[in-house]
Amino acid sequence: MANHTARELLTIGPGGPAERRARIGIRQARKGAHHRQDGKAVFDYGGRTGYEAISDIDRKEFHEQGFLLLRNVLTEDHRAALEAAVDRVYAEEKAAGRTTADGTLHLLGFLDRDELFGDLLTHPIAFPYMWGLAGWNIYTHHNHLDVTPPALEPEKPYWGWHQDGYRQNSDPETMDPNLPRPMFSLKVAYVLSDLSETGRGATKVIPGSHLRNSLPRPADLTVQNPDPEGTVEITANPGDAFIFDRRQWHSRSTNLSTITRKMLFIGYTYRWIRPLDELHVDKDGQWWANRTPVQRQLLGEGTHTANYWGINWDGYIDDEIPLRKELKERGLLDRSIPWLR
Repeated sequence: MANHTARELLTIGPGGPAERRARIGIRQARKGAHHRQDGKAVFDYGGRTGYEAISDIDRKEFHEQGFLLLRNVLTEDHRAALEAAVDRVYAEEKAAGRTTADGTLHLLGFLDRDELFGDLLTHPIAFPYMWGLAGWNIYTHHNHLDVTPPALEPEKPYWGWHQDGYRQNSDPETMDPNLPRPMFSLKVAYVLSDLSETGRGATKVIPGSHLRNSLPRPADLTVQNPDPEGTVEITANPGDAFIFDRRQWHSRSTNLSTITRKMLFIGYTYRWIRPLDELHVDKDGQWWANRTPVQRQLLGEGTHTANYWGINWDGYIDDEIPLRKELKERGLLDRSIPWLR
């Protein structure tokens, strides 16, 4: 079976949810103007706040496919500003000798390296998918900044297919191949480079594979093996984003082009799960002072241990948890959706 790109999947079913998301994003990207407010860059997303409910259609598609490709999530001026920030951080890391021999950078816990990165936590278009799919008791446990220059040598045999979560794929094992493990977390990936063609180091996924607890592994990994049946390479334009369930079987691909791949990944999980990255934020500094109460929650702030479980010590829901409070005030809690109760 031939592999498909995510661009090809977008063309299936005119007027479908993916196409509607593309049209919405295009309207946002064309606005593009920004200004500065209190020393911070403010980008024009047409009145979007990050607190607009996602559609039942998008939620259904995510649960069935395990990922969503969102077109034109970033306005062009926002994307360019983020790329400039990535280039600055890359130069700093390279000067400190923290890139690989081929110039690759995989930087964990990057959010406090720039004001723009901190604001991505509540991006007006992407953030509704985070709380809409995982609920209000969430925070970012894992995030990484990736810069992948063109490969210096021909592609070597490589099998990189995996699920995120490490022991989350073993400790809660159901022992039943027909009973998927819990999602626990999801990621949003912001595409800053032109990955619109295959061979540029884009992420590969197998739609629907998040419902499988295992994936057959080739017997011989010393030879080049074909990708699993149903593989999709997420070909994306600069400013696009994609969201995926941590259980989604996925793999990186080799950058065989002349373009440097630049991406930002932000993971969200439940506050009762420990962080993966070490994020040493200076809470006396300006970067922390500039964060909103919801962003501080997303960076791990809490008032006491029970608060991380979404409750007060009396066992009742803590309505002062910033994201829950925000959603409640806006009428966005929904008792028909367990994670939004």
